[in-house]
Amino acid sequence: MVRPYVIADVFTDVPLQGNPVAVFTDGSGLGNEQMQRTARELNLSETVFVLPGDDAADATIRIFTPVTELPFAGHPILGTAFVLGARRAVPVVRLRTAAGVIAVTLTREDEQTVFGEMEQPIPSWESFARADELLSALGVDGSELPIEAYCNGPVHVYIALASEVAVASLAPDLGALAELGKLGVSCFAGSGGRFKTRMFAPALGVAEDPATGSAAGPLAVHLARHGRIELGQQIEIRQGAEIARPSVLHARAEGSGEKVERVLVGGAAVVVARGEYRLA
Repeated sequence: MVRPYVIADVFTDVPLQGNPVAVFTDGSGLGNEQMQRTARELNLSETVFVLPGDDAADATIRIFTPVTELPFAGHPILGTAFVLGARRAVPVVRLRTAAGVIAVTLTREDEQTVFGEMEQPIPSWESFARADELLSALGVDGSELPIEAYCNGPVHVYIALASEVAVASLAPDLGALAELGKLGVSCFAGSGGRFKTRMFAPALGVAEDPATGSAAGPLAVHLARHGRIELGQQIEIRQGAEIARPSVLHARAEGSGEKVERVLVGGAAVVVARGEYRLA
């Protein structure tokens, strides 16, 4: 079975930066094991398999890390929307995921897609029960905001550090982090509308992620809930510099009072490779 695929670098407009994703544009007929083994073979943080859509979605997608399937993830959705949007020349791509239908609005300049913005599931949140173990694994003394876990499909836990230098200097015990379970650990610092993050998810097969779209939306919610930004304020998130994959993400949480009504995350993407796999 010869299957074409595209590799896009996401949350960047510069090739070989951002977060790469492999998009198999025809995943029909592939079984769970074939998809998982293919994702392990490619060894990117995520690999996407595109399946037929329905009345509400242009396509259905399945998202795999090297070790597990995810119900939702940001950069695979944005990268897939860029790939399918270029083929179909449509302004909005709707992708059905295990977390529901995600709409991605595409902005074009000179017939090229230059930006995409997805509306993410509104996350739930709760205090993280194993905060002391988490801080120990990170090698830090504490967090400037409550340590909370947000779920919008995957689970991300947020630790606010005092400075961007503190974030850049992190050298976590990845084995200890993995023992905390299948979650992402997002460490951040910043102010106003600009923040620096690093995200570690060793139990998901990703030691450190260059750009984490599924963590960007909940970060905006977390900051708004704790008074660091206003609801409706867009933030810029920079990630990936420490692993030589600099990325830029944009996120905002909209609502009124303390109620979050929409979560949006956007960025650029660029196709860097095309090829085919022969899958037995």
